[in-house]
Amino acid sequence: MNEPIEYEYVGFWLRVWASLIDTVLMLVVIFPILFAIYGREQLASGVTLSGPANILVSYILPAAVVIAFWQARQATPGKMAIGARIVDAKTGGKPSFKQEAIRYLGYFVSTFPLCLGLIWVGIDKRKQGWHDKLAGTVVVRRKHGGAEPVRFGD
Repeated sequence: MNEPIEYEYVGFWLRVWASLIDTVLMLVVIFPILFAIYGREQLASGVTLSGPANILVSYILPAAVVIAFWQARQATPGKMAIGARIVDAKTGGKPSFKQEAIRYLGYFVSTFPLCLGLIWVGIDKRKQGWHDKLAGTVVVRRKHGGAEPVRFGD
């Protein structure tokens, strides 16, 4: 008889590591595109890039890629590397597209006040950042000895 899989909430430092992996991968994609559009001198001069091309490449493309990964895998490559995935906080199932869009926009809310919404992951019982709370999601992985077991429907 198969025992149910037990999950644990993914905490602050593992999520930082996943975020660093995602950031490096995103930069590997974005910088060559920006280089092709703006050229070496404009990028090297530190001039603030503006215009529709920068908005498309620096804001819309990352949002589309991240949400596409969440739709397909419930995780970005960084979260996959640590064995984590994003789930609905009530059911443990796949989040809706609406939840994913709210979660992505919630990153801005979490970041603006001194990154307090991201730091919140480190002190919250369910390891939810403000973006998770806004979207009704949690980040989980198979149990590795974490102190707080996952309970859906709270």
